[in-house]
Amino acid sequence: MNRRSAIARVLALTGPLVASGGCSQQNSHVADRAVLVLGIDGMDPHLLRQYMQRGRMPNFQRLARLGSFKELRTSIPPQSPVAWSNVTTGMDPGGHGLFDFIHRNPRTMLPYFSMAQVEGPRHALHLGDWVIPLSAGNAINLRHGSAFWQIVDAHGIPATVLRIPANFPPVDCSSRTLAGMGTPDMVGTYGTFSFFTSDPTQQGGEASGGRIYPVGVGGGRVVCTLIGPQDTFRNGAPQVPVPFTVWLDPTNPVAKIIIQRHELILREGEWSDWVQLKFSLVPDIESATGICKIYLKQVRPCFKLYISPINIDPSQAALPLSTPGDYVRDLWKRVGPFYTQGIAEDTNARSDGVFTDEEFLEQSRMVMDDQLRLFNLELGRFRAGLLFAYFSSVDQNAHMFWRTFDKDSPSYTPELGARYGGTLEWFYKQMDHMLGKVLARVEDIKATLIILSDHGFAPFEYSFGLNTWLLENGYINLLPNRGPRPWDLFDDVDWANTRAYGLGLQALYLNLTGRERYGIVPPGAVAEALKAEICEKLLAVRDPATHLAPISRMDRAEKVYTGPFVADAPDLVVGYNRRYRAGWKTAVGEFDDEVLYPNQEPWSGDHCIDHTLVPGVLLSNKSIASQAPALTDIAPTILAEFEIDKPENMAGQSVFHS
Repeated sequence: MNRRSAIARVLALTGPLVASGGCSQQNSHVADRAVLVLGIDGMDPHLLRQYMQRGRMPNFQRLARLGSFKELRTSIPPQSPVAWSNVTTGMDPGGHGLFDFIHRNPRTMLPYFSMAQVEGPRHALHLGDWVIPLSAGNAINLRHGSAFWQIVDAHGIPATVLRIPANFPPVDCSSRTLAGMGTPDMVGTYGTFSFFTSDPTQQGGEASGGRIYPVGVGGGRVVCTLIGPQDTFRNGAPQVPVPFTVWLDPTNPVAKIIIQRHELILREGEWSDWVQLKFSLVPDIESATGICKIYLKQVRPCFKLYISPINIDPSQAALPLSTPGDYVRDLWKRVGPFYTQGIAEDTNARSDGVFTDEEFLEQSRMVMDDQLRLFNLELGRFRAGLLFAYFSSVDQNAHMFWRTFDKDSPSYTPELGARYGGTLEWFYKQMDHMLGKVLARVEDIKATLIILSDHGFAPFEYSFGLNTWLLENGYINLLPNRGPRPWDLFDDVDWANTRAYGLGLQALYLNLTGRERYGIVPPGAVAEALKAEICEKLLAVRDPATHLAPISRMDRAEKVYTGPFVADAPDLVVGYNRRYRAGWKTAVGEFDDEVLYPNQEPWSGDHCIDHTLVPGVLLSNKSIASQAPALTDIAPTILAEFEIDKPENMAGQSVFHS
């Protein structure tokens, strides 16, 4: 189970996302300045310096000479929704309310996706099998605080913001914005692939991040059914089936796929272009469309076909993807179909063994090409105001290919290193190629250029089972007569005898009286003593295999956060040491088989650790005066470039002012 599949489980608990969005407009004057901001998720300062010293990043070297290159203090914890929300609002999590990928409702003790919340129709009419909604459903962006582009927009300055995380549904504004991380697929998850195979060794049913369908081959054909979005007009909201047929060439590794109105001819190892699928949620009415890509992995001896998560169709988006609402359609008209799913690189398919490294790399390059096409369009028409663009490729490929150059990784092999050891460097070089175009543009229009990453990266060699540790140390107790593992917080824990629990990638909560549904720990002195005790014990843990401390830092919410939402924060933020990270089961409230064990998965690099160990990068064509710039300084910096006073709740200041 990897990050996205863990979150997909939480999304499955919350249901499909349906919403409507709008925008408001305030114009005070026309901007005559230009600020271009590039957000490169996961770019690591140590790797960047290393590649620059090797001469692999000439444009980054040039930018560093022209202006500045400094490390950038990341968020607590250094997780993308948290970090980019620090950037967006200029506040720490106590101000914007995002503390982890996964939050929990203390009154129900159930997890939910931290960036967006679903509200179904409050009123509906039931007629037999039909459900007629009498009010609209809604999806809410759970990040609080004004975004920097909303403030810029309110001053009449044109702004374009591409794919910044935690902006689904897009917040109200008249700027051109496109939603990013947090945007679901058409079935309401964080990305669910479909894999059809006649190989009995891969017919395992539910995979961690997708569905594996066993199929038979007969008469030279394969009959399949793809599962589409939920039909919320019917009782029980069944998912819409999409039957399709694959005809296999009797001699050549070629297949013809007939799905709805499409006939596709694919060779083994070939990807289709985008395929538009139409879903009739009411008979004879095509009321929703999605897009997917199809990959013919193998024709024989076993049939294997991959279908990507069904993305929201940008040509007629079923959910709000942009402001103004027609901006996403304008992008589609100009560049064609593109991935709209929040994180489109299918790390799940690689972790589940559906993709090989080469196949994941090819799909990841397609995602990067989409992002570059959108950015190049906007760069070409950028004259003044603000342009922000986000890129995910460095981050996602650092997660998956760290094991190819880190010889200490449990899954490293010399063969793997020889073939893929330069993969991450290649993605860094693509960012350098992009920067070459950007430098020419900003010099032409005399723009301020800012490049930042939300965090750096570290090896993920060992998993730490936090809930298992809490269980073994008496802080969690199970209900009597529990069977063998798997156990989880929601069905197996005796809350009347449990004092603390882990949920999310770095969050540790006390079972607090008056807050948790079954709380037993009194607030005040008892709770403080318990936090101190847990911190002391966790920091004292040593890995018998390495003799290292798996946890190097413990942060208390009240000491590191400020703002109106501190009470919603985890009581403790677990700062894992370099080489360690929470096990995937911990993230979703389950128990790992062991407290410490080697990470053998392809997902081999990470950043959800001690925030002091994974700073991001900050580069600019202007001199950076700040000696210790932080993510919360970015929004005030952008505002200051347009001579806009920052709001009082913004923690930082312009990095160009000492």
